[in-house]
Amino acid sequence: MLNPLKRLAGQTAIYGTSSIIGRLLNYLLVPLYTRVFATQDYGVVVEMYSYVAFLLVVLTYGMETAFFRFAEREDQSKGTVFSTTLISVLATSTLFVILVFFNSDQLAALVRYPQNPEYVKWLALIIGLDALSFIPFAKLRAENRAIRFATVKFISIGTNITLNLFFIVFCPWVINSEYGLLAEFISSFYDPAIGVGYIFISNLVASIVTVVLLLPQIVYSNWNLNFTLWGHMIIYALPLLIGGLAGVANEALDKLLLKYMLPKDIAMSQVGIYGACYKISIMMTIFIQAFRYAAEPFFFAYAKSKNAKELYGEIMKYFVIVCLFIFLAIMLFIDIVQHFVGEQYREGLVVVPILLIANMFLGVYFNLSIWYKLTGRTHFGAIFAITGALITVVLNIWWIPIFGYVGSAWATLVCYLSMTAISYFTGKKYYPIKYNVPKILVYMLLGIAVYLLSIFINEFVVVPYFYINVPLLFAFLAVIVLTDRPLKEFLNQFIVKS
Repeated sequence: MLNPLKRLAGQTAIYGTSSIIGRLLNYLLVPLYTRVFATQDYGVVVEMYSYVAFLLVVLTYGMETAFFRFAEREDQSKGTVFSTTLISVLATSTLFVILVFFNSDQLAALVRYPQNPEYVKWLALIIGLDALSFIPFAKLRAENRAIRFATVKFISIGTNITLNLFFIVFCPWVINSEYGLLAEFISSFYDPAIGVGYIFISNLVASIVTVVLLLPQIVYSNWNLNFTLWGHMIIYALPLLIGGLAGVANEALDKLLLKYMLPKDIAMSQVGIYGACYKISIMMTIFIQAFRYAAEPFFFAYAKSKNAKELYGEIMKYFVIVCLFIFLAIMLFIDIVQHFVGEQYREGLVVVPILLIANMFLGVYFNLSIWYKLTGRTHFGAIFAITGALITVVLNIWWIPIFGYVGSAWATLVCYLSMTAISYFTGKKYYPIKYNVPKILVYMLLGIAVYLLSIFINEFVVVPYFYINVPLLFAFLAVIVLTDRPLKEFLNQFIVKS
């Protein structure tokens, strides 16, 4: 049991290193954005990337997961599966970019930016390139080439960050400092009026660099499109597309609804504040993403193992433990964490604990989703996600006029909690996995209790919060170790070997 878990942990660590360091480096741009741009300007960025999230799901249409599914089948060549997937996504991405470029003015007017059709064109290219890169990245994951995966990610992220710093910090500084010829040269191509547009330009260049770095995987494909295979993959993937669209609605739709449901004079500012504080839950999101990169091919590879279901149950338990640790590490030290956003954005910190718990349930839902992916019943994923999307829409429409973005945060939590419960009870019928639900629930309640206890003690005890919250965090970890025998035995072995 321990060897597969160690392998998954190792893969998660490598993918996590690229994701965590990369996301943290990107996250360091948030303090920059929230100090340079007004809340309403940053709201434009939040809104635009909400559209990106939707369209990336459309342009990958479940083919990433379909690739993993069909690449493990003995009756199919992995090379043919890859090339069929690649050609399909390449064709649809190219068509998408062409259509957007021909209709950019109308699309810009539709989203209330008639003066900025270039935003639409830049984002179309970003989406098309990123959708294409998903498939060679999936191939690297299937081949367990985590180092190569991480290297490409790092270079792409480094490019994005460097260009952001260049356009948002260096260029204005040089021009304002009037450094002679250098200022004159910068002024020849830098336009301060572009503003947040430079965030999109930086992203576009980084996306181009990513595709260039993945050219060996793309070019050396056998370029064989198997129409029969493609048909089977599409049938498998389309429910995932529907589920993916509904899923991203749960994640991104609230920002868009805030724009259109709040008064115009405050809407974009509220979107900016909510979007910035949403970023504080980044550590939870990073861990879930890193876990997903490693776990999806891992789950498929071990599906035929005799103890697969038992293994999946153990993975869920340790996944929740890590999520709870992340929740406490952020919330017990929120006085430090809050400085990652500008002061004018900190009024939205109230949503952080709600969103952290919501994202934890999203991760639990991803773990649960393995039952319908392994059994080929992907239509259930679509049903669950659509149910979640309906909950998101209804609750946001109900709560935004009353509570503003706080209502959006609670709607997100209710949505993911509902999807988790529905998937768990349905999965028991078709692919029962032995999850230790009582222990997992106890751990969740313990984590929330430690957080609430911290608030209570700090309210009445006049000492620096650090002296209270650090022992509370270690006490939580100690209880986990003492009550989980496999984890306790593993730590004992690790200590002895050390």
